[in-house]
Amino acid sequence: MNKPVRKEDLIKINEYTYEISDAFRADMRVPARIFTHESMLQSITQDRSLEQLVNVATLPGIQKYAFAMPDIHQGYGFPIGGVAAMSIADGGVISPGGIGYDINCGVRVLTVDISYDDIKPYLEELATHLFDAVPSGIGRGGLINLDTHELDKVLQYGANRMVERGFGSPDDLLFCEEHGRLHDANSELISKEAKQRGKDQLGTLGSGNHFLEVQRITEIYDERIAKVYGIKKDMITVMIHCGSRGLGHQTCTDYVRRMIKALPQWNIQLPDRELVCAPFHADVAQEYYVAMAAAANFAWANRHTIGHLARKTFKKILGDEVTVKTLYDVSHNIGKREKHMIYGKEVDVIMHRKGATRAFGPGTIETPEPYRSIGQPVLIPGTMGTASFILSGTSESMNVAFGSSCHGAGRSMSRAAAQKKVSGNQLRKELESRGIIIRCDSNKGLAEEAPFAYKDVQNVVDVVQGAGLAHKVARMEPLAVVKGG
Repeated sequence: MNKPVRKEDLIKINEYTYEISDAFRADMRVPARIFTHESMLQSITQDRSLEQLVNVATLPGIQKYAFAMPDIHQGYGFPIGGVAAMSIADGGVISPGGIGYDINCGVRVLTVDISYDDIKPYLEELATHLFDAVPSGIGRGGLINLDTHELDKVLQYGANRMVERGFGSPDDLLFCEEHGRLHDANSELISKEAKQRGKDQLGTLGSGNHFLEVQRITEIYDERIAKVYGIKKDMITVMIHCGSRGLGHQTCTDYVRRMIKALPQWNIQLPDRELVCAPFHADVAQEYYVAMAAAANFAWANRHTIGHLARKTFKKILGDEVTVKTLYDVSHNIGKREKHMIYGKEVDVIMHRKGATRAFGPGTIETPEPYRSIGQPVLIPGTMGTASFILSGTSESMNVAFGSSCHGAGRSMSRAAAQKKVSGNQLRKELESRGIIIRCDSNKGLAEEAPFAYKDVQNVVDVVQGAGLAHKVARMEPLAVVKGG
C-alpha cells in the first residue's frame, strides 16, 4: 500500500505551498499539503517524512489536509512538523504518535532589560552559573524531588502550582500558552512508572536538542509588533527548549501499548503500526487525552521552573535591579480540543501538532490580552551557532493551517551521521572561535546537534512568512549555550 513520494508527485500550489493529491493513494481521505520552497524539496524527499504525511491523510475524521510545516522530517508515525485536525463528530481519532513522545516539548523566551555591551563582561560567568543552576543530561534529576501528593498537584495544575510554591510570578502564567495548565488533566491516569521517572526532573533540561541559550537580538523586522512584545535591537533574551522529560515519554509509551491491543475492536486499517490511534470517544482515547494533558502540565511546570532558576541566576550575577520577564511560552508536541471554521462551519476538532506550534492571529481569545491585537508570539529556535526567531501569528494562518507554524529548523541529518562528520571537541572549538560560549558535559551530545545537521533556519522562517503562517518580528543570535549530553 505504501509507496515513496517523489518530487514529481508534488503539485505546486504557489511559491511556498505544495500538495500531494488524495488520488496519490486509494486510502487517502484528504490531500496532503507541504509548506516548503523549491530549493528545499530535495532534502524533504530523502527520508520517509512525506510518506508518513500521506499515511496521516488516511486517518478517520481528518479535516481538509494533512499538513507539513517547512521543518518536516521523519518521526514516529506522524512526521515531525505534522499538523492534523480530526473532527470529533465524524469519528475522528487521537493518535499518540501525532502528539509525540516528549509531550508538550516547547519553548519559553525570557527578555532581560540589559544590552549586549553591558552583559558581555559577565557572559562566561553567567554561562557557568546557568549550567550549574539548571541540571541537564540523560535521566538527570534536579534539586526538586516531589512526593506523590505534590507531583499529583503539579500534574493537575501545571505551572500554576509552581507559582503557589514560590517559583516565578502570575505574570509568567499570563504569557504562557493555556496559562500553563490544561484543565482536562487527570493525574490518576499517569502510571506509577511515569511518575517515578518524573518525580525529580522538574527544573531540568534533559538531553538531545534541548537547551538553554542566552541570545542577543540582532535585527527587528517589525518595530510596531516588537514594541508590543517589549523587545528591541541589542536586547538580551533567554530561550528555554525542553519538555516533560521521562514522565511524558513513559506516558506516551503506556498508551501506545494500550491502543495497539485495543485497535482491532474499531476496525481501523492503518498503513503504519506507528499511527496507532483510537476514536476520541473510546475509553482508552479519553484516558490518554487527560493523561496527555497532565504530562503537558508537567512540561509547563518544568519550563516555568527553569525560567525561575534562570531569573535568579541573572539577578545573582548582574544584581537585583535587572528585570527578567517571560515574553511567551509555546507548546510544540500537543493535542488540543479546538474549534475551527471548516468550509463555512464551526467544527470541534482534536488538533494534533507534532513538532509544530500554535500561531493564532489577532483577536483570538486564547492570546494574552496585551498581545491580542497583533497575534501571539511564535517562537522558532535554531540550533547552536544559528539564529532563532520571534514571529507573530496571523489571521491568514487561521485559514491556511488551523493557526499553526513550524517549531524549529528541522533535522536534515541523523544524529549518527552528524557524529561521523564532526567530533564534539572540534565543534566546541569552532563555536567558541565564533564567540559562542558552550557549557555541555558531553562531546557526543554536541556532535549530534551540530548546526549542519539541521535545515537552514533562515530558509525555514522565510517559508513560514511567505506561506502566511506567521510574520517575522525579530532575529536573535546565540551568545552562550547550555546543553545536556
